[in-house]
Amino acid sequence: MKNLLFDFIVDKTTKTVFVHRAFNADRSLVWDAFTKQEILDQWWAPKPWSSKTKFMDFKVGGRRFYAMVSPEGQEHWSIQKYTFISPKTNFKMLNAFADKDENPELPGSDWDLNFSEQNGATKVSIAIYNESLVRMEKMIEMGFQGGFTMTLDYLEKLLGTLSKK
Repeated sequence: MKNLLFDFIVDKTTKTVFVHRAFNADRSLVWDAFTKQEILDQWWAPKPWSSKTKFMDFKVGGRRFYAMVSPEGQEHWSIQKYTFISPKTNFKMLNAFADKDENPELPGSDWDLNFSEQNGATKVSIAIYNESLVRMEKMIEMGFQGGFTMTLDYLEKLLGTLSKK
């Protein structure tokens, strides 16, 4: 399937980044890719970086504590706290940079991820709200758009491999 939907919109007036991406895979598999540690760590970092989850408890009130690791071994930690889960359709989380001891660097950003399936393709719509415009601009300056685009491309390839199993 060619020309799958991909939009990346930065709206400074609402301090929100909107990402819409379609994947040529069923919703259950795409949901698992966003919610299971063993799959997340295979794609949640732009190469040559890698993702390393220290722990993950995907439930309301649970959290994921992970690092993006550079090829030289430098670790950039983040924490995600899950605030709402509607299985296979939506989850929300607070995402914040953190130090290696889990102390969050606030403010973070609120992520709202929606999953829908149509004609065998799954659309993921993500709204990332930043209370702080400064933080949002820092996220963009750090290369979030290019990095997240790259990771979603890895996910597309990984889903192709996983759906053949």
